[in-house]
Amino acid sequence: MKIPYFDAHCDTIYRCEENGGVDTALEMDADPAKQQAYYAACGCLRENGGHIDLVRGRDFARYGQFFALYWDAKNAPADGMFAQCQRLHKRFLREMDENRDCITHCRTGAEVDEAVRRGKMAALLSIEGADLLDCEERNLETARSWGVRLLNPVWNRANSLCGTNCEEPDRGLSQKGKRFVRQMEEMDIYPDMSHISDAGFWDVIKTAHGPVVASHSNARALCPHPRNLTDDQFRAIRDSGGIVGLNLYRDFVGPQGTMEELTAHVEHFLNLGGEKTLCLGGDLDGCEALATGMQGVQDVPKLYAALQARGYGETLLEDIFWNNLRRIL
Repeated sequence: MKIPYFDAHCDTIYRCEENGGVDTALEMDADPAKQQAYYAACGCLRENGGHIDLVRGRDFARYGQFFALYWDAKNAPADGMFAQCQRLHKRFLREMDENRDCITHCRTGAEVDEAVRRGKMAALLSIEGADLLDCEERNLETARSWGVRLLNPVWNRANSLCGTNCEEPDRGLSQKGKRFVRQMEEMDIYPDMSHISDAGFWDVIKTAHGPVVASHSNARALCPHPRNLTDDQFRAIRDSGGIVGLNLYRDFVGPQGTMEELTAHVEHFLNLGGEKTLCLGGDLDGCEALATGMQGVQDVPKLYAALQARGYGETLLEDIFWNNLRRIL
């Protein structure tokens, strides 16, 4: 049986752009040769040796994917982060053009529905870290013109808007950060809380008027990593009308990264009333090791099957794997 799959976060465009370059931003393996091989495996979106490509995407009944524009500010190019953001966007557009026979860039839920009706995969844009916009409100206009729908105020590097889960974790939104979040909402861009400091999370909840999301975060009660959400944070996102994407990165799942540990996060969030909140946000191509021995998007059906085996019905699985993310668009 082919399953639907709508995912809130991947780093495939970044990995395609690297195309064999060495970047220590992910802090995976200190061996440059191994890092180069990691990036070289994902040179284009059509077919590659990374976690996501369109050949494998065709195996889903329908497939929607948020592609993040990401770059580590620590490795900012000489012409600045906003120039790098524009290059990443051009790479995204190039991939959309070269693969227009099977995928299309969508900005709204209606456009996603139309792509599915035409038998195509749906691609949506996010920006992982406002550093890529130089943390400037004026550059949000560009993001809106591109159709960006999710935006993280921070990645792992603290910036002028806020602290992060790993740098200045006690610092919340600055006044500039609050203005930035309000401007995002006016442009129909949802604040993405994955990576933000706990203090910043609660400041966004107080500042935002509409849904907030955490595109790729699990339950901190089960895996005590600061990138994961506390129960109260999950409830706050639920109550805002937002969504939380289940992360498949092994480090955010549990000590062993087993299917049992992964499905425990699903059960935990559902027990918090997350039937209409939980979706998928695999972090594919943004990490070296996935849970349960998964090798890429082709293994997502294993999670679906594991949840079926635990008695989850088709209606709930349709919500988790498609409807909940589609709903906010």
